[in-house]
Amino acid sequence: MTDTVGIAGDRIRSIVERIEHIEEEIKALNEDKKEVFQEAKGEGFDLKVIKEIIRLRKQDKDERDEHESLLDLYLSAMASAETERSKAA
Repeated sequence: MTDTVGIAGDRIRSIVERIEHIEEEIKALNEDKKEVFQEAKGEGFDLKVIKEIIRLRKQDKDERDEHESLLDLYLSAMASAETERSKAA
């Protein structure tokens, strides 16, 4: 038989049950989130755009501005390379 001296079985059970309860709550919240997305889709909204807005709102303003600046810079670089390639041809 295993010696359980010094192991607080009731405390472990309490922690495990709390975690299981939280996991159940998360599952329920994810189902609620799915329903809201379906509602938005049903009203004709583009879910990719909605998700992008949510992602952007999680960023702070400086982070968002930096991302937009880099995006503009990379797109400009690609356009310049495309222009130069078509001139060379």
